Amino acid sequence: MKLIFTLTLVCISLIINAQSDPDSRIKRLEQLEAAAMLKGDTLSLSKLWSPDYVVNNPLNVVVDVKTIKWLIRNGKIDYTSFDRIIDKITYTGNLAIVMGTEVVKPERNTENSGKTVNRRYTNVWINTKGTWLLVARQATNIEVK
Repeated sequence: MKLIFTLTLVCISLIINAQSDPDSRIKRLEQLEAAAMLKGDTLSLSKLWSPDYVVNNPLNVVVDVKTIKWLIRNGKIDYTSFDRIIDKITYTGNLAIVMGTEVVKPERNTENSGKTVNRRYTNVWINTKGTWLLVARQATNIEVK
């Protein structure tokens, strides 16, 4: 009887911990942001990005929200595929720092159009009043084929 009770408590604890796992929230936001980038959905991106969002992009140019939206709307950022693989999520204070790999295929208007681009990325999410927003990003192309 004690064994059944103990196993039941362990199962309940695992379920509660899985539901309260902070990584699941950030992983979901990472995938939503990648999906919105793939679609060029600037409305959804606006809900995921901080108004102060900045990116050090693969072209080694630091851009802000206004510039990124312009690039998307004018076809300068346009993907036929966009896969994001998270390696690590680290929390410090109200920040979540996500590091991983992305594999993208730019559609047009870039030197890498139609090629597969592998890159490393770091995204920084900030939790303000219970809402996570992407506030900074750095991406570096590591292989283009």
